[in-house]
Amino acid sequence: MTSTVPTAAVHDEQPITMFGPDFPYAYDDFLAHPAGLGTIPATAHGTEVAVIGGGLSGIVAAYELMKMGLKPVVYEADQIGGRLRTVGFEGCDEHLTAEMGAMRFPPSSTAFQHYIDLVGLETKPFPNPLAADTPSTVVDLKGESHYATTVEDLPEVYHQVMHAWNACLEDGADFSAMQRAMRERDIPVIRAIWAKLVEKLDNQTFYGFLCDSPAFKSFRHREIFGQVGFGTGGWDTDFPNSILEILRVVYTGADDDHRGIVGGSQQLPLRLWEREPEKTVHHPYGTSLRSLHGGEPRPAVTRLHRTAGNRITVGDASGDTRTYTAAVFTAQSWMLLSKIACDDSLFPIDHWTAIERTHYMESSKLFVPVDRPFWLDKAVDDRGEPTGRDVMSMTLTDRMTRGTYLLDDGPDRPAVICLSYTWCDDSLKWLPLSANERMEVMLKSLGEIYPKVDIRRHIIGNPVTVSWENEPYFMGAFKANLPGHYRYQRRLFTHFMQDRLPEGKRGIFLAGDDISWTAGWAEGAVQTALNAVWGVMHHLGGATDPANPGPGDVYDRIEPVELEDS
Repeated sequence: MTSTVPTAAVHDEQPITMFGPDFPYAYDDFLAHPAGLGTIPATAHGTEVAVIGGGLSGIVAAYELMKMGLKPVVYEADQIGGRLRTVGFEGCDEHLTAEMGAMRFPPSSTAFQHYIDLVGLETKPFPNPLAADTPSTVVDLKGESHYATTVEDLPEVYHQVMHAWNACLEDGADFSAMQRAMRERDIPVIRAIWAKLVEKLDNQTFYGFLCDSPAFKSFRHREIFGQVGFGTGGWDTDFPNSILEILRVVYTGADDDHRGIVGGSQQLPLRLWEREPEKTVHHPYGTSLRSLHGGEPRPAVTRLHRTAGNRITVGDASGDTRTYTAAVFTAQSWMLLSKIACDDSLFPIDHWTAIERTHYMESSKLFVPVDRPFWLDKAVDDRGEPTGRDVMSMTLTDRMTRGTYLLDDGPDRPAVICLSYTWCDDSLKWLPLSANERMEVMLKSLGEIYPKVDIRRHIIGNPVTVSWENEPYFMGAFKANLPGHYRYQRRLFTHFMQDRLPEGKRGIFLAGDDISWTAGWAEGAVQTALNAVWGVMHHLGGATDPANPGPGDVYDRIEPVELEDS
């Protein structure tokens, strides 16, 4: 259920972007500036830099390092794209795809949008519940269903919940003031508001924040909010997480007005992999990441350690060992604890502690291909009279499926249903089941909501599914900090500022969305990739143009709040 504090007074101002609150740096302006991201000394041209992980963060980092005149060497254990993973259905139209990972992106992701525009991808509105382009939504709780085309169609109790959430944000988190400051990119105000909230709320859960609000004194309201939520659906699986994680989402509009990438999100890293930049340094015109690698990235990294001269030595699954002056690690950080043999000397002990404390969310999805968007057929009542309603809708429920999404490209083409999209405990319930077993349980649940709809009759191929906690190179969908984790996240995010580290701990740079303040959002993957690019450039003696300072150049003015460790 869409629910944000009204901001009519600032609608004519600048749009909301992911500018802060923790590190209010304009990555979109940095990318758009004609001076570019920086230069390195000519003596460093052609230097190999290891980039470990071929997801969005790794590919962005590699692409920008290549443009600077370095030679990125990308290692990828699975497939380029990471959790931007788009799959097809065997035996079905090749245009039918399923987004197993990221599938919807907010307009506030402006650095991410830079690369969408760069490679010429199109986007379209994503059918979230009650979104403007969603034909209809059904909210089904405790066996009672409500059909709605707008939020006004829902019963009064849902409006009470929406207003309670608005009041909770306004009273407990200065929502309007923060959004106004973010629109205006008013760094002092953003930092002042956020510093107080970090100090006050770092130890608070999402659920505790609700309970402390007079607006949410009703358990019924908290229960409905957890099951239906705001924006994209229920948030009860997030209730144990730090409220700071949730505030980052709502302040930055990350859960609003989502769009999907036409043809699938994995196209973005794949196109960057093949893209030949118009302007290159050192490399001949026509160079791409693909051509630098002979078509394929290096295989999985199996070992990382430091060698003489503070260099980074990388061993991979083929048995090859190479040593680099610098490396960027973009895979999920738990890989450093399990899949990759690492020396303790790789990072300072405080950073190892932060990596070990990282908390990942589980997530599962299951998609089926269908013959057409039959859900747009009009329903009839028991007497055969038309009701004016769609026979099936985008569905939020407390049943096992939790969220069901209906995806089509027009009335006369095959379509796709995401039968279920779940998180945490709800995801773990599916883990022991095969794709077909999952589908049977889902069809039973949806049959109880739509008893007159024979979904099975429209299915034209086998289901595809994922449980990210069971993926060997991921072990979870994305990071979500627990209460008390702010200090750990700060250590990971600020790791690119290596002048502050002992000399023997420099040269490897952490990036990826779990290093960012906005884990689970592609914007965080891009932002930390750009931090790492700045870090490598600086490490090799390079610098940005004074007209376009990078994140490290202005760090002292905008660094994240630092809490005492005592």
